[in-house]
Amino acid sequence: MGRGLHGTPGLAVGDGTMILNLVVPCYNEEPVLPETATRLVALMDRLIGDGAISDQSGIYFIDDGSRDRTWDVILGVRAARPDRVHGIKLARNCGHQAALLAGLRNVPGEALISIDADLQDDIEVIPAMIEEWKLGHDIVYGVRSGRKADTFFKRHTARGYYRLLGMLGVNIVLDHADFRLMSRRALTALERYPEVNIFLRALVPLLGFKTTSVYYDRAPRFAGVSKYPLGRMISLALDGITSFSMRPLRLIAYAGGIMSLFSFLIGAWALYIVLLTNRGVPGWASIVVPIAFVGGLQLASLGVIGEYIGKIYMEVKRRPLFEIEEIN
Repeated sequence: MGRGLHGTPGLAVGDGTMILNLVVPCYNEEPVLPETATRLVALMDRLIGDGAISDQSGIYFIDDGSRDRTWDVILGVRAARPDRVHGIKLARNCGHQAALLAGLRNVPGEALISIDADLQDDIEVIPAMIEEWKLGHDIVYGVRSGRKADTFFKRHTARGYYRLLGMLGVNIVLDHADFRLMSRRALTALERYPEVNIFLRALVPLLGFKTTSVYYDRAPRFAGVSKYPLGRMISLALDGITSFSMRPLRLIAYAGGIMSLFSFLIGAWALYIVLLTNRGVPGWASIVVPIAFVGGLQLASLGVIGEYIGKIYMEVKRRPLFEIEEIN
C-alpha cells in the first residue's frame, strides 16, 4: 500500500510505488551542477531499480535567473537523460526561497524532496526519507548532526540564530535548512500560505501533520562558492524573526516601560538634589547621559518598527514571487 496523490492512504500509481521528484534550486551553479546531476541521476536510477520509487520519478532543476551557464548545463543534462531530468527557468533572480517555492508549487509527484545543488547535503539519506514517508510521515526533515565543513563563525552564528528564534517563539528545527521531504498533502497545505516574505524553515513547521527527522553530516561544498554571503544571511535572519515573531515589538514596549520608570527615578533624584541639598551643578552629566540613552533607544525602536512596516508594505502589494520563463 502506498499513498494517494494528496498524501492520504491508498494505492500509489502504476506499479504501486511512489512518484518522487527532487527539487533543486540553482543560482550560478555551473561549476558544481554536472557532478550534482550525475550523483542525483545515479541515485534515482538506483532507487527505481530497487523498486523504492516509480520510474515516473525525476529531478527538477530550478534556474533562479543565473548569470552563468547554469541553464545551458541543465539543458545539456536534460538532453542526455530526458526520462529523468527536467528544468524550470525563472525569468529573473528571485532569491533562494522564492526559487524553491516555485519548484514546490509547480513540480508534480506524490512527494517532493528539496535539496541544494552544492552537494553539502547527504543524498544517501534520501532512502531513509522515503521509508519515513511510507510509515506515514508527511514531512521528513534532513537535520545536520555535524557541521565540521562550516567555518567556526558560520557554525556558531547559525546555531545561535536558531536558539534566538526559539527564544522568540518561532517553531524551527535546530540545524535544519531546506533539505526535506514533503508529501502532496503537506504541499497542498503550503499553497494556502500566500505571504511574500518567505522563510520556509519556519513556515513548514506551521503546517502541522506528522513529521520526523533523519540525520547526516554536512559535507564541504564540492565546487563553486556559497550563494549566502554575510549580507544575505543577515537578511534571511531578519526575515525569519520579523515574519514569525511579534516579540521584538513587545520587547520595545517593555523597554519603554522600564525607561519610563528609570526617567521617573532620575527626575525624583534630580528634585532631591535641587531641593534638599546644595550639590546641584548646572550642566551636570546626569542630564546628558539619560537623554543620549533614551535617544539611542528610540532610534533602535524605530528601526525594529520600520522592519515590520516594511514587511507590511511588501505583503499588501501582493506582487508575485516569481515568473516562470521556460519549462523543459
